[in-house]
Amino acid sequence: MNRPSIYSRPNKPLTIPVRKRGEVSPLEEIKAPEIIAVDRATECHVTPDDVAARMVEYLGPVGDFMTLEPEAGTGQLIRALLASGHSACELCAVERHNSLFQTLYKIEGISGAGLVNACFLEWSEEVQGRVFFPRIVMNPPFREVRKHIAAALSLLGRGGHEEPATLVALVPVTFEHPEAEELEILPPETFSTARVHTKIIRIRRA
Repeated sequence: MNRPSIYSRPNKPLTIPVRKRGEVSPLEEIKAPEIIAVDRATECHVTPDDVAARMVEYLGPVGDFMTLEPEAGTGQLIRALLASGHSACELCAVERHNSLFQTLYKIEGISGAGLVNACFLEWSEEVQGRVFFPRIVMNPPFREVRKHIAAALSLLGRGGHEEPATLVALVPVTFEHPEAEELEILPPETFSTARVHTKIIRIRRA
């Protein structure tokens, strides 16, 4: 009596029935986050959210003050101004780097009329004596901080307001100015890529 070998495959079909698949819904498109290249040429050191919020608080109470942001960069100080209740219609932001400037239009609530694509040092010379800002908040390039602070102060004026004109700036700890009030020293890791110790100062002019 011949027995089937246990090592032989039985004579069975090589296919199995498959249920018909229904329509598969398309996957949602995954959009990669926009990457902003902040290179050495921009000299843009992004202000942390909490630092930007405190800088805006140091300006004083919200009111109908024209406010200047001379080196807008990625728009951190602009966002802090808008979040605290400042009107976009009373905001002027200057940024010379084209790629960074284009990103400012994407800030929710921003008014494009107040955006200026220019070098602040050159722009300040053009408008000097014709416009004044009661409020200025800034994070200037560290290497040319003295030039940028001097240019900003040339545009600082009360503009008919009773309160003193106020400038708040984030600067290296080595920066000194006879009118400057030192508000706080920031931790060394605030700008880890720049490796510069910084502080927040305020200048008021009656």
